Amino acid sequence: MPVQTRRRPPSRESAPAGRASASVVPPPRRGGGRGKDTTPKRKRRKDPLWARITVIVGAMLMMTSGAAIVGSKALIGQATGNISQQNLLGDAGKSDAEGGDTLEGPIDMLLLGVDARATWAADDVRADSIIVLHIPATHDQAYLISIPRDTEAQIPAFKKTGFTGATDKINAAFQYGARNGGGWAGGAQLMAQTIKKMTGVSFDGAAIINFGGFKKVIDALGSVRICVSQEVESIHMSYVDGEPMWNADAKKSGKKRTPVVHKKGCREMEGWEALDYSRQRYGLKNSDYDRQQNQQQLIKAMAKKAISDGAMTNPMKLKALLDAAGDTLILDTGRANIADLVFTMRGVTDNELTMLRTNNGTYHGNEHGREALSPLTMDMFKAVKEDRLAEFVFANPGVLSTRK
Repeated sequence: MPVQTRRRPPSRESAPAGRASASVVPPPRRGGGRGKDTTPKRKRRKDPLWARITVIVGAMLMMTSGAAIVGSKALIGQATGNISQQNLLGDAGKSDAEGGDTLEGPIDMLLLGVDARATWAADDVRADSIIVLHIPATHDQAYLISIPRDTEAQIPAFKKTGFTGATDKINAAFQYGARNGGGWAGGAQLMAQTIKKMTGVSFDGAAIINFGGFKKVIDALGSVRICVSQEVESIHMSYVDGEPMWNADAKKSGKKRTPVVHKKGCREMEGWEALDYSRQRYGLKNSDYDRQQNQQQLIKAMAKKAISDGAMTNPMKLKALLDAAGDTLILDTGRANIADLVFTMRGVTDNELTMLRTNNGTYHGNEHGREALSPLTMDMFKAVKEDRLAEFVFANPGVLSTRK
């Protein structure tokens, strides 16, 4: 079934289904809004079938361009045919005044990773990975900012599910929006509205990926190179007869279990291992903050592998990669056509995927002793909204992730 993304489709009830260089140079000041940029436009690359791909939260946000634009767009449309398209933003989408009617300015997307398992109710799921992807109006750089899952948030009322609003951990917003028939689309909408209320950032699009999608995409890639910075024992998996198994299944086997331990060092990881490592937080020095950086590292590693493997120059490989994520990914490209979004972001490469830290990479409590975003982090999100994030990072290099 062909993907239709020009207009955001109606919500369905249920859908379960880089580090910058050491020298960070701020870009020239922009013209203040979409369509008002006075900076000379860059010429389109002339490389035949040149392509780039960035894999987002276990699936992918494609970034391509090439001389054969018509053929490339046709390939994109065919390859994305199995990806579910839903309204994931609701009232948190950018207005026309914010540039929501064009892709000529900065692009902001909300990326959510959910841990949905077959034994859990479809609407009893929280978003364990919350990432804001910011692409400045120059369209030649991309930033990933993770929001800590335990951050205290004012979650607004959500009429669709009868939710009256509450103060809770931010990852609960997804659960409140998904209940009572809201589905995953409702969960994403309430999460987007919560983030907008907290930071002022509106979105051009969004994506949800079931963590199981990580494994499928990595397996399609073969493996990814991950650098483990802290040795950590998995709380999710064990070896039984030399094979990795979920702990619950390992216990049922009645056989001897050996803990899965992720040792320090860089190596190629299969899908199950990379996914398991990226989900650990207990036993890490900075808990969820270290996990955020590990998840960002995984996204970048997947993007690099997809490029080096030639997935973007081989139609069969590209389709296999997208098919692997298709049934675990839900996408909303707002009012943009997916092919237009892809070509708009053609200048972003995996080496320009910059990972940023919130709260200086460690816990920050508020006056109630609950986790909150620090003043510096709030300034960072203000810079996102005003499209001056490169200047902010230049002035505050400590927000750069230490992961490679």
